Parts: sequence; C-alpha cells; structure tokens
Amino acid sequence: MLNQDYTTKLLDLEEVIIKNVEKDAQSLHIHIELPKKEHHCPNCNTTTSRIHDYRIQVIKDIPLGKKTILYLRKRRYGCPCCGKRFYEHNSFLGRYRRATKRMISAVIEYFRKLCPASEIASTYNISTTTALRYFDAVNYGATKLPEVLSIDEFKGNAAGQKYQTILTNPKDKTVLDILPNRYESDLIRYFNGCFEREKVKYFVTDMNPHFRNVAKICFPQAKIIADRFHVIRQAVWAMERVRKNEQQRLSERFRKYFKHSKYLLKKPIDRLTDVEKDRLALMLEISPKLAEAYRLKNEFQEIMRAETSLIGKPLLIAWLYTVEAMELPEFRDCTRACRNWFTEILNSIDYPWSNGFTEGCNNKTKVLKRVCFGVRNFKRFRNRILHCAN
Repeated sequence: MLNQDYTTKLLDLEEVIIKNVEKDAQSLHIHIELPKKEHHCPNCNTTTSRIHDYRIQVIKDIPLGKKTILYLRKRRYGCPCCGKRFYEHNSFLGRYRRATKRMISAVIEYFRKLCPASEIASTYNISTTTALRYFDAVNYGATKLPEVLSIDEFKGNAAGQKYQTILTNPKDKTVLDILPNRYESDLIRYFNGCFEREKVKYFVTDMNPHFRNVAKICFPQAKIIADRFHVIRQAVWAMERVRKNEQQRLSERFRKYFKHSKYLLKKPIDRLTDVEKDRLALMLEISPKLAEAYRLKNEFQEIMRAETSLIGKPLLIAWLYTVEAMELPEFRDCTRACRNWFTEILNSIDYPWSNGFTEGCNNKTKVLKRVCFGVRNFKRFRNRILHCAN
C-alpha cells in the first residue's frame, strides 16, 4: 500500500488509483481508474451511483522518463429516472481528448523555444500535425497601444507577403503585434482601429518614409524619433563608399590591404590597439580623401552623442554645410537623408528610445524562421512570434 501511494504521487494526477504498471524498452503503460462516487445526471440532475458499463480509454501523458501511456478504465453511469447514460467526470482529461491537459499545456509551452514543431512532436511522442493543432488553440488578440511605440519591418515570407511589420514597446521590452504586410494604407487602417491612440507620445522608427507618414497621420501629437543606429549608418555607408572608390585606384596589393582593414574604419578610436592604429594611419596616409571621410564620420558620431538637441543642432547644421562644401559625391545620400529627417534626428538626441529591442526581436524571428524552414501560415507565424517573445 505504501508503494502504491508513492507511485500515485509520482504520477501526480488528482484522485487517480493506479491498478497496474507495465513497461518495455520504449514505453511505460499505466493502468488507472477513478474512485467510484455519486454523479449528477446532466439531463435531469438526479443523483445516481448506478454503473451501466465500463470501457478502456487510451490516453497519452507527459513522458515519465520514456513514452507514457495511460489506460483509464472509465465508468459509464445510468440515470434511474430518465435513462440517460453518461461518463464519469475527471479533472485531467478534456472532452473528446486523447491526451491529458498537462501534456497539451506542456506542448504549447514548448513552442516558446526556438525549435521546429517536429522536434516538439518527437519529444512528446505525437505527430507534427497534432502538435501544431494544439498550438493553434493559442491566439493572441490585439493589445493596447503604449506610450512608446516602435515599428520595423522584417522578411517573413508569410501569407504571400515578403515583408511583415512588427510593433514593440521598447520601454517595457514587449512585442505588441505582428502585422501581415508593410503597406502604408494597411498600417493606417490598423492604427485607426486601435483605441487610445492619444496615449502614444513617442513613435520610434528607422528612416523609412512610409512609417513616418503613418505616424504623422495616426499619431499627430507623438514625437517621431529616428533610430540612432540607422542615422549613424548613413555616415558609415558614405565613408565605405569612399573607401571602395579609393581602393579601386590602388595597386592590387594595397587594394587587398584596404579591403582586409576596413573594420578598422568602423572601430571606435579608443578601442584600437597600437598595431591597429599604425595600420589605420597607413590607410589614411595613402588616401587623403579617405582620411577626410573618416574624420567626417567620427564628427557625425560625436554630434549624435550630444547631451541635448540644443547642443547638437548647430553642430549638425555646421557639419552638413561642411560636407556639402567639400562636394564629396559619396556623402550626397547621407546629407540628403539628414536634411529630410532633421527633426527626427534631433529627437533621437533628446530621447533615449531606439529600435534596438525591435531589431533583437527581428533576429530572434530570423532564427525561428530558419529552424522551422519557413512558416507560410501567417496566423500561426504571428502567434508563434508573440508566444516566443512574451
């Protein structure tokens, strides 16, 4: 009797009586039943304890070291008043289910990991289709808009659309929603259907003009903040264009040297070793134009580190005039972007919000998409991203 109690506790199912345990190399077979007690007829509510017949139901359970199968000896009661026949109630098995509630919960919880459904199915000894069917019961509804709203696009290739849109709250580090595409009209329609849009005070985006247009239409009171990484990247790209053009004029030996040492141009000066400083000095000595581009890039980074926009604004204006006076064709796109996004860039100096958390979520989504070999069903893809992220 003592061993029976320990076995019951190990199984951890409420009120279950273990009648027999069998095992083989691959699986564990546990025969169980529930204690007999009075039940209420679902038709006339009469109390009865009259048993009409029994049946054995095969149930899958979470693995207890190996594949675990429960054999439940179910009673079917008969009502003496109306003749209704019904099965006894149990707390661990859902209606019309062939797996315990805790196993279904464990499968759904496993979907939080960045792994394919086939791995989850193999872990719990079920088919991939069954695992996905369990997960499809999960559905994340629309969420309330936060004070700080961040938006970005990522390549999802779901539901026939190449790109999807992600909405996050960088302040609380949560993913709010995944939208099926990045079209401006659809984004406006989505936000117009949201309540309490006035709560959004800061709208963080990369330098995508469509996202900015959406912000101006749907959140006219919010401050639009350009992501600092994407802003600084404009100057880095301009410098890289100078390097590529300059190295084409050099001999094969120095052309390879410039290409293999390009990371030194992006690395912060205070992190360079003495050897790296010598290599960088040689590059800048060979190409005075690259030295000017490197100086402009560093100056732009210093401007973006200004304490306030009151300090950064005159510096940015002076930097733009300096670059335009130098007539460097490689910097034209950079100066054009800075002028078009002038207010949003200054906002990024004043406020700490960025798309850093959003980009991290996009990287996580890329891993999920890769291990799953793509997810075509958008609803499932959206719920999986939200399930993994939150």
